[in-house]
Amino acid sequence: MLGRTAGGLFWMSRYLERAENIARMVEAGFRIAITRSTAPEDEWTSILTTAAARESYAAIHEKVDAAKVIDFLLRGASNPSSVRCAMESARTNARLVRTALTREVWEAINVCWMSLRDALAAPVDQSSLPELLRLIRQQSAFVRGAIHGTMLRNDIYNFMRIGAFTERAESTARILDVKYYILLPQVAQVGSSVDNIQWETILRSTSADRAFGWLHGGESSPSQIAEFLILDRRMPRSVQFCCVKMVENFTQLENAYGFRPPSVDMAHALLERLSSLTIQAIFAEGLHEFIHGFLAANFEIGQQIEKDYRFYR
Repeated sequence: MLGRTAGGLFWMSRYLERAENIARMVEAGFRIAITRSTAPEDEWTSILTTAAARESYAAIHEKVDAAKVIDFLLRGASNPSSVRCAMESARTNARLVRTALTREVWEAINVCWMSLRDALAAPVDQSSLPELLRLIRQQSAFVRGAIHGTMLRNDIYNFMRIGAFTERAESTARILDVKYYILLPQVAQVGSSVDNIQWETILRSTSADRAFGWLHGGESSPSQIAEFLILDRRMPRSVQFCCVKMVENFTQLENAYGFRPPSVDMAHALLERLSSLTIQAIFAEGLHEFIHGFLAANFEIGQQIEKDYRFYR
């Protein structure tokens, strides 16, 4: 496969995943903000920071305002990671590799893009925000269904899945970071009803609330929730699940091409580290510090993938 084609597939999937995941971050911020009676701008500042969009937002807005942050993350033309921009980038990459996609996948991506383009044509009223976020998740699910149901399990599929899981692992880590970046400035809040509601909001934002309930019943704690979203291999949005799938798809590429580039070794090393950790060790290190270490490692793997498979040649 040509490197440009592999790169198009990889980034198409990353942008598709990113569009949905930015919507999930907005949902996390929106739900968490309404559980606090003071300083809601702190929550939106944390969302911007976690989405790596704080500086670009500050370049055009003087103050952090909920409506402006939501608009910037969902529609911002100057924000390349906004839902609208990410979806447009996904479609652009899909057009470049259209002959590698089934008709169903291309049509699903095109319909997703058109639906979100129309829904995001005007600023979003906060009263209609939940319905819009639901639309983004639904359209993303349609694309995933087309990919799973029609794509041949070959190198094309593997590059798509590596891109998706690279992005998803980063997103889950960033959504978790929303919780501990700025949410609990006072130790007295830890374990309070507000703290518990906010942790449950994180579960809902990753579509993990019902699955978590099946495993833990009516009881929950910050450590249980963090363990579920970081280390549980049964949870399809957990960090470790994503790393497992990345390694599996790397293995398929290794078998297909007969060589093992550095990015594969890096992915194996990251998975081995995650597999050796307990949630107690992560909290002892510091959840925020662990997340930033993981994000750095995941970013390096993404860069190495581009070099190893010559995406731009």
